[in-house]
Amino acid sequence: MDATPHARPAEPGPLPDPAEPRRLAGKDVHPVGLGCMNIVHGYSGFLDDDAAVDLLTRVLDDGTDHLDTATLYGGGRSEELVGRALARAGSGVRERVLLASKGGLVRDGQRRIDGRPETLRAHVDASLRRLGQDRIDLYYLHRLDPEVPVEESVGALAEAVTDGKIGAIGLSEVSAVTLTRAVAVHPIAAVQSEYSLATRNPEGGVLEACRRHGTAFVAFSPVSRGLLTDAPPRLDRLDAGDLRHRLPRFAEGHYEANLTLREALSAEAVRLGTSTAGLAVAWVLAQGEDVLAIPGTTSWEHWLEDRDAHEVRLTPADVARLDDLVNDATVAGPRYSESQQASIDTEAAPPR
Repeated sequence: MDATPHARPAEPGPLPDPAEPRRLAGKDVHPVGLGCMNIVHGYSGFLDDDAAVDLLTRVLDDGTDHLDTATLYGGGRSEELVGRALARAGSGVRERVLLASKGGLVRDGQRRIDGRPETLRAHVDASLRRLGQDRIDLYYLHRLDPEVPVEESVGALAEAVTDGKIGAIGLSEVSAVTLTRAVAVHPIAAVQSEYSLATRNPEGGVLEACRRHGTAFVAFSPVSRGLLTDAPPRLDRLDAGDLRHRLPRFAEGHYEANLTLREALSAEAVRLGTSTAGLAVAWVLAQGEDVLAIPGTTSWEHWLEDRDAHEVRLTPADVARLDDLVNDATVAGPRYSESQQASIDTEAAPPR
């Protein structure tokens, strides 16, 4: 792994303005976009198709200009629903929206990583069809395939750029070393990984590598899969297939401790006049003007809490206090089990 120091916002100097647009794949977009996994995949309480399109359309009408989806999500259903919402919203909305999707990770009986060039070419074409688009602004390699050199996977996506099918290339859940290898083949517009107060893996190397290579960083799960909110999940009410049943931080013993930690964060949110989710997303945005967040939700009310993080003005002292309160060392349980972590290329969080 890259011997890169713990990455923090550039210092000295003020924190980045959370309301200012941030550059992503050649566009200036709002710092908070919508992750479109939750509507059909991974968690619980999914919307039916019409309700999902209604929510997506409402989010677009509200001015959101960054939607993130993937081949994996609902076996392509998320892409189809995003496509329907964009069609309903009209060409003027599509022109201002940065549309991102991902390929190279599917579930056909079991979850499978496939970064072969021929697979990625097919995934790009299928994503275009489902989205009803002739071009996707940003297309990520969803996971690094350990059996395929990243140079080959990126090379296939570079062909899609040349062909006009995608505008820019991204990588998801990769290390600094992998990013550095990839940029030798083609510029990488963005790296997307889980990043929140509770999950600091990007600070172990890839966040600094992104800055070195001029690559934006897109944080998914900025509210730690619902933990860092005013209404954390009730585990007994989650669907049997909800992935949180398999995550160590939501396991019996760990989860009770993490709820207590969440209460302390909620007290900070009250002090600062915002919601717990708004504060968690605001902390992510404070990590640098090159960091964006894509929380996901099925709730309009929860979306407003996430989106309004740009109104939360943190001071360096606020950020330091939050850093000390919630971090990998204070959260109970690792991010993933050993078997889950085996499919992830990211570095470990740096020691505190």
